[in-house]
Amino acid sequence: MRLEDFLIEWNKGSDCVLVHTSGSTGSPKPLWVDKRRMEASARITCSFLDLKPGDTALLCMPLDYIAGKMMVVRALTCGLRLVEVKPTGHPLSALPEPDMYLDFAAMVPMQVYNTLRVPEERERLMRVRNLIIGGGAIDEAMAAELRAFPNAVWSTYGMTETLSHIALRRLSGSEAGEWYTPFDTVSVSLNADGCLVIDAPEVCSTVLETNDRAEIHADGRRFRIIGRRDNVICSGGVKIQIEEVERALKPHMPFPYMITRRRDSKFGEVIVLLMQSDDVDMARDICCRVLPCYWQPKHYITVAAVPMTETGKPARKRAEEMAVEMQSER
Repeated sequence: MRLEDFLIEWNKGSDCVLVHTSGSTGSPKPLWVDKRRMEASARITCSFLDLKPGDTALLCMPLDYIAGKMMVVRALTCGLRLVEVKPTGHPLSALPEPDMYLDFAAMVPMQVYNTLRVPEERERLMRVRNLIIGGGAIDEAMAAELRAFPNAVWSTYGMTETLSHIALRRLSGSEAGEWYTPFDTVSVSLNADGCLVIDAPEVCSTVLETNDRAEIHADGRRFRIIGRRDNVICSGGVKIQIEEVERALKPHMPFPYMITRRRDSKFGEVIVLLMQSDDVDMARDICCRVLPCYWQPKHYITVAAVPMTETGKPARKRAEEMAVEMQSER
């Protein structure tokens, strides 16, 4: 979708806008959202980040999804000056002016990762007054690199149903930490399965039960995410969180990879490693060295590319399909 197309849709008489979920756990789903709630979300974010009319905001994500749409809505609602560049892996390389000052930018982790690898782009990123990163997990290495940034860098928590984020955690400076702080208008709790429940009446008409397993801080407000309920592999009666296995491998794997599952007659489910490398022996040696025995993959599958969504999230459903379709080495 082009910016002109979204503005035409936004200015129509309808009270709602059509958006699509990211498709990280299945096919993208259509969702009609209320424009008034999008405006409320925009005001909450701009107020929290102290953004004022005339401040510059970078639009560098596709307008097919909520993150891109909300950048435009924030500009319209709060009088920000929108700077649009083509959505790419190196958004700061295409600025109209290389030394342009930006008050606000939103990126996915892949864009930030690429930007950090290019010295001149990294310098530009450090000049963005407020940078929010969403749409995927931020690994420890990236978090450590961003901690020294002089500007305000935030990780966001949210989803399409909450009209982008409802909580932030600081990644840079002395306030950096692992706990998300909900906005003042948001409250969170856990359900019987230990999954996060969100009550955000200004942006979501119903209380939302997520599939994100979480922990609530002793203060009753802040929370951190452990993993997704639907990303639990039950192998031989042992429940294994996919994200925990991936985190354990992250410092050691020299190539892109993803953990998924496959049905198994003996164990019910087994762990499968998708890997962008044909060096199965290296992958097996790493797994044997750093993972507990019950986290060991039963299958190693070489792929041309690990499956990702358009917004940079792991495409978990497609990964499961690939684990069934492709031959593996034990």
